[in-house]
Amino acid sequence: MPRFVILEHDHPTLHWDLMLEAGSVLRTWRLAKAPEIKGESIEACPLADHRVFYLNYEGPLSDQRGNVRRWDSGEYEAVSEVEGQEINIRLEGQRLHGMATLRVIDDRWLFRHE
Repeated sequence: MPRFVILEHDHPTLHWDLMLEAGSVLRTWRLAKAPEIKGESIEACPLADHRVFYLNYEGPLSDQRGNVRRWDSGEYEAVSEVEGQEINIRLEGQRLHGMATLRVIDDRWLFRHE
């Protein structure tokens, strides 16, 4: 199964980067807050794909872009995807277990863990 990681990132402001392994890259979204509460919708901003290197990395980033610390990691299963609109995944992480959805609502991506 492909892997995922959520990194706590302190630059430019505190946020969490959700990264999903997709072949040789990590599809990435910036989460406005940690996904600690089941059923809560969290703003998720899509970012450029990242290197798979970040699946196992913690520490300082180049060019003074702050530091990252692993908040959660594990494997995920892609359940369904509607290109550019919705992604449904099943997470098996250290903290997060079960279904999660990334969905566009009113031109904004939201992340929700059930």
